[in-house]
Amino acid sequence: MGSKTVLYAKHLEAGGKIVDFGGWDMPLHYGSQIEEHNQVRSSAGMFDVSHMTIVDIEGDQAKPYLQRLLANDVNRLNSPGRALYSAMLNEQGGIIDDLIVYLTDDGYRLVVNCGTREKDLAWLQKQSDGFDVTIIERPELAIIAIQGPDSLRSLIKILDPEKAALVARLKTFQGLSVADWFIGRTGYTGEDGVEIVLPQDQAPDLWQALKDAGVAPAGLGARDTLRLEAGLNLYGSDMDESITPLEANMAWTIAWEPEDRDFIGRGALEKIRTHQSQHYKLMGLVLTGRGVLRGHQKVVTSQGEGEITSGTFSPTLGHSIAFARVPLNAEENCQVEIRGKLIEVKMVKLPFVRHGKKVF
Repeated sequence: MGSKTVLYAKHLEAGGKIVDFGGWDMPLHYGSQIEEHNQVRSSAGMFDVSHMTIVDIEGDQAKPYLQRLLANDVNRLNSPGRALYSAMLNEQGGIIDDLIVYLTDDGYRLVVNCGTREKDLAWLQKQSDGFDVTIIERPELAIIAIQGPDSLRSLIKILDPEKAALVARLKTFQGLSVADWFIGRTGYTGEDGVEIVLPQDQAPDLWQALKDAGVAPAGLGARDTLRLEAGLNLYGSDMDESITPLEANMAWTIAWEPEDRDFIGRGALEKIRTHQSQHYKLMGLVLTGRGVLRGHQKVVTSQGEGEITSGTFSPTLGHSIAFARVPLNAEENCQVEIRGKLIEVKMVKLPFVRHGKKVF
């Protein structure tokens, strides 16, 4: 038996198929993964993401600490509520984890992956030596993500006036506090929506109110197909400590300026840039014929071999898609080995879908 979120009983009540996910008992789907996916793309769905790890960083040296810790620069967060996507890197430039960091009135809030919780907390503590900071994990909080084109309208209808007003004025990639809630206009689906951080004892009532308002529960399966269509990486599949942001389509998350900001891993990444020694890139693959692209399948290009990191059937597009790490100079046409046969596929830039529409 794994850990359970405060919404576990709600998942059972809704007929959720429970699976192990990073040591947590979580719903894979509630009957139809494709229906849940389409509900998010066309209307609104909600996800229990309370298994994610929330860490608050406080203290006089919180900013310089995070400027050292993260590849992106928290100095870009110039007002409370602003959010930033970044990675924590090791000295070799490999990705320890990816995360979102918010500037709050009290310091900074990080939301990191559940499967990397223990190593993340250990790394945060280790790197705090010499900095006047306090690292506070917040296991008493739950997170509900409401995603889809109708998500904000559906949510505002059930909230009290103060919370509804905050949701209505939130900008994309902004997170603000209201009463004992923290609401971020963020998500992992490629659709508009919010992620609500709230005390655990309030989460079941919010979940039920959303369900009564027509917001459908969605499980891990739909979350995975949605994020794949949106071109969003999954830690442990598309990146890990052996992969740099340059090889994971995350070069945009590296803040090279100012030049004297010595973030962990900078030296290794600068050597790669200086010597042009990057060998691989992360690209999208499209298979419009029969077959399903899956992780670890071999990719054959004119420049050498690569590998699929994540693959699935795309409910929005009606065919298979994948992420693949391929040689840097690989060209558009390539092949994937499926059951011993080489199948022609097309290589495209990510994402595949934006706001429910094909973009490649």
